This record gives sequence, structure tokens and C-alpha cells, in this order.
Amino acid sequence: MASKGTKIKGRRSYDASGRQKRAHVGRESTLEHARRLFLERGYVATTVESIARAAGVSAATVYKSYGGKAGLARELAARALAGAGPVTAATRSDDLRSNNDPRAVIDGWGALAAEVSPRISPLLLLLRTAAETDPEAAALYGDFDAARLKRMADNARYLIDDGDLRSGITADEARDVLWLCTSPELYELLVVRRGWPAARFGAFVANTIAGALL
Repeated sequence: MASKGTKIKGRRSYDASGRQKRAHVGRESTLEHARRLFLERGYVATTVESIARAAGVSAATVYKSYGGKAGLARELAARALAGAGPVTAATRSDDLRSNNDPRAVIDGWGALAAEVSPRISPLLLLLRTAAETDPEAAALYGDFDAARLKRMADNARYLIDDGDLRSGITADEARDVLWLCTSPELYELLVVRRGWPAARFGAFVANTIAGALL
């Protein structure tokens, strides 16, 4: 029993902030190295173990955080689609619809394509190639393609509801033009293979959409 006047030190409360910070750094490092290795070696040839070694974490940690390669690729693609800055590209795309000038809206879509395509297209092209032999990659590529088609259908509906489409163009045709112009394949042809700057690509996307639909 402590004598009178003796100070008894209480148990210090556990501060988890340091551990959480290290975990966050580990997750970010894992994603960074996963993207690099995927693009350097290909999706199929890259293993979870090689990603873990490069990131300085255990393979068990990678599986726990992301569930494996497909989870890593899904998270990388989701972040790429969000674009740059605090407001996601999808939100900014939707906000463009408040503009009464359809050409200004389409120019905004082109600018977003110039921003997002360099981020997402290499990953989608990677998954497209892997889809030939990897069922998980095929399913993931299919999910992202279906989501993009749905968003382009929504954008086409916006143009229809505002009366902006040229006479004779159906909702499906408008959707498919938008889907084509935002495809990773178009980015690959013009930017990767022909060396177009992203800004020129974005302007081409906007001009093609406007010329085909308005």
C-alpha cells in the first residue's frame, strides 16, 4: 500500500494514432507499388507476394486490406476514376449539367476525359488484356465497362431531356457515341500510340461528341 503523499502513476491511455498512421502509409505504399508492378509486368504475372515485398508489408496484410489482386486493381481504378482534387470527377461531371449551354457541358466532359483518361485507361487496358486468361480480371473489367456505359446513358438522357440532340439521333446512339469517346481504346490509339497530349485528346473528345450529337 502506498504511503501518504506518494503519487501513484495512472495507466496511460493507449494512443492508436501512430499505429493508424503506419497502417495508412502501408496501404498507400501497397497501392503505389501494385500500380507500378501491374503496368510493368502485367496483371497476370504480378503476384501479391511481389507487391508485398516491394511495399515492405506482409502478403497477409495485403490480403486483409484488399482481398488480393482484384481488390487492389478495383481500388486503383476507383481512385483513378475520381480524378484529381477533392471533388470527384463523377460529381463534377454531374454538376456540369446545371449549365444551359450544351456545348459548354460537352467541353467540360472533354476536359474531364483529358484529366481522368491518363489515370484510368492504362489500368482498364491492363485488365482487358488479363481478361483473356484471368476470370477475376474479366469480371472486374466487365464491371467497369458496364458502369461507364450506364453513366454515358445518363449523360445521353440529359442531352435528350434538354432537347439538345440533333433530330433523328436515338438515346442508344447518343449513349454509344459517348461510350466510344470515353473508351480506353480511343485513349490508347491517340495518346499512347500517336503521342497526342492529353489536352488535345480532351478537345478531340468534346469536338467529336458535339459534331456527332448536337
